[in-house]
Amino acid sequence: MRPGVRLGIDVGKVRIGVASSDPHGMLATPVVTVQRGDGDVERILAEAAERAAIEIVVGLPLALSGADSASTQDARDFASRVASAATVPVRLVDERLSTVSAHRAMRATGRSTRKSRPVIDQVAAVIILQHALDAERSGGTPPGAAVEPDEGT
Repeated sequence: MRPGVRLGIDVGKVRIGVASSDPHGMLATPVVTVQRGDGDVERILAEAAERAAIEIVVGLPLALSGADSASTQDARDFASRVASAATVPVRLVDERLSTVSAHRAMRATGRSTRKSRPVIDQVAAVIILQHALDAERSGGTPPGAAVEPDEGT
């Protein structure tokens, strides 16, 4: 397992959930929810710089079958925008069911999902990042696929 903080990103149409790992890459925790639009990439890069992140992991929303979903290209395009501006590697990882899992986790704690939408985005980012950390720890290689800065543009 490579040492260093990673940032996890859950890209939505309205909001972007951000999570961070500890320096040992063991545990993901929620950071912030960023509004989608002007300055969103810069805000994410500022969070990465503040934490001296070695990598940014962006969730790739695939259909249960593994095929592209309605949001897949949007996530690829966003990851490409981040990669074009980042000084650290950006990776796309499968995020199937992360939002469903986040909603389930919120209900389990007794919180209304309607009132907790911004928090759900952070929880989804935690799930995406934790999955990536666990995959790297068990497989010994970085998870997902590297994003080239010009991919999706």
